[in-house]
Amino acid sequence: MGVKLEVFRMTVYLTFPVAMFWIANQAEWFEDYVIQRKRELWPPEKESQRQELEEFKERIRKQREERLLRAAQQN
Repeated sequence: MGVKLEVFRMTVYLTFPVAMFWIANQAEWFEDYVIQRKRELWPPEKESQRQELEEFKERIRKQREERLLRAAQQN
């Protein structure tokens, strides 16, 4: 009884990771599930969003430069 149980347990321990690896690497499943889920969570950016982000980064950069310039002039 003990040897049969150990053989069964070893079979389960080896089969489960191999099966999960095989299932996860199916190209059809990857396309259907992962790619579509990614597009749902993070839709493609719009040009207006990108432009707003660039303008915001430029404003922050200018503010930082002005602050550093004022700090350098005070010293």
